[in-house]
Amino acid sequence: MNTIKKVAVIGLGYIGLPTAAILATNGLDVHGVDVKQDNVDAINRGEVPFVEPDLNTSVAGAVSQGNLRASTETPSAEAYILAVPTPFNADKTADLSYIEAAAEAIAPKLAGGELIILESTSPPGTTLHLAQYLLRLRPDLSLDGSESKPVIHVAHCPERVLPGRIMIELVTNDRIVGGITAEAANLAKGLYNVFCQGEIHLTDAATAEMAKLVENAYRDVNIAFANELSVISDRLNVDVWELIELANHHPRVNILQPGPGVGGHCIAVDPWFIVSAAPEESKLIKQARLTNDAKPGWVVEQVRAALDTVGAGASVAALGLAFKANIDDLRESPSVDIVEQLAAIKGAGRIFVAEPHIDVLPGSLAGLGNVELTDTELAIKKADVVLLLVDHDAFREVDRALLDGKKIVDTRGVWR
Repeated sequence: MNTIKKVAVIGLGYIGLPTAAILATNGLDVHGVDVKQDNVDAINRGEVPFVEPDLNTSVAGAVSQGNLRASTETPSAEAYILAVPTPFNADKTADLSYIEAAAEAIAPKLAGGELIILESTSPPGTTLHLAQYLLRLRPDLSLDGSESKPVIHVAHCPERVLPGRIMIELVTNDRIVGGITAEAANLAKGLYNVFCQGEIHLTDAATAEMAKLVENAYRDVNIAFANELSVISDRLNVDVWELIELANHHPRVNILQPGPGVGGHCIAVDPWFIVSAAPEESKLIKQARLTNDAKPGWVVEQVRAALDTVGAGASVAALGLAFKANIDDLRESPSVDIVEQLAAIKGAGRIFVAEPHIDVLPGSLAGLGNVELTDTELAIKKADVVLLLVDHDAFREVDRALLDGKKIVDTRGVWR
């Protein structure tokens, strides 16, 4: 049973804002916190600063009802949900600075009895690190009531949703909740029961952290198998798409589809947290990461070969920058990396980028003089080589007559 009525959600990105909105639409008083004033202003107008189906309706409704508001300052609350980034450092270890910054903002507001939930995907031990960090900032508090100090409750509940289906999967998917204490886990379960129709599984914090990492590492390993098959098939002059289709007729085989690499904040990042925690024991997981990280370079070589057949100054239409279809999320996208590499090829002509879900190029591409964002049809018409990077619906519907006479590099098997 949930007794919490006032919640602060720290970080209003792809996970934090949907979580805040769904809590607010279920009647809780929700205060969202974000470092970007533009995001705060948009949310307070009932607008969503990124693309996610059905989220606009939830945010607009929650704001108009007075249940959701946003600011750059952390308020007092009964529960705090941290949904801040956890990128990796140059050595592939986790950067916990965003979590620590959130803790520093929360600490002065604590009086005892509050629930602090870490949703950010994290290496094992991060939730305990958060709890201990809070206690260093507030030594008058405790995790278990020792020395008669007021108690704070710290738990981990990793998100398990797919971009493009977040508002559905927040409700329907099972959740894993791991507490520093059993009481913390049960309090967190009560809060998520407000909206979660799936089963909520209780465990300790470190196991909950590992569960999320393992889910994404499992997917990464399977994607690496498909990506390696595509490279092998090219070497052997075999159609990898037909090969996978035929192999998947076996009742116990389900090979995934290859692509230009792996992107997104989860699958492209999380396996490294396992590797950094147990480097000698995670050889397969590490190799899968290396295989997928090498795929963009292979795609660049495919395009380079196509350009060589056309001649100096040949231009490229690069279709798609998002890390998956029908969203605007460019985080860790292999497509962005590929366009950067293509722009650096000596003697290459212009690169016409078509990405229907964004209005401006990301910073890493915006300053490149030979890269231009344009619409799909114009990009194809102007290009000698057409590179399909993302299987957006808009690209599936392209008039195939536009491709006549073009060199095609299709990393998604859309135009077979």
